[in-house]
Amino acid sequence: MCNVGKIDKIIRTVIALALFAAAFLTPYWWLSLFGIVALLTAIFGFCPLYALLGMNSGCENKENKEI
Repeated sequence: MCNVGKIDKIIRTVIALALFAAAFLTPYWWLSLFGIVALLTAIFGFCPLYALLGMNSGCENKENKEI
């Protein structure tokens, strides 16, 4: 199951790294929780919010491929 495309994965990874840095440099440790969520969705290629909203940012389904 996949609903997160390549560019979306890169953006999520950059955002996750920025959130980790912000959590480390400020007293707002809870920012790292958002960073973890962003990083996990980038790694697994699945976003539950996208699934709930019926969105797909570029991941191809096997059913949609033409021969």
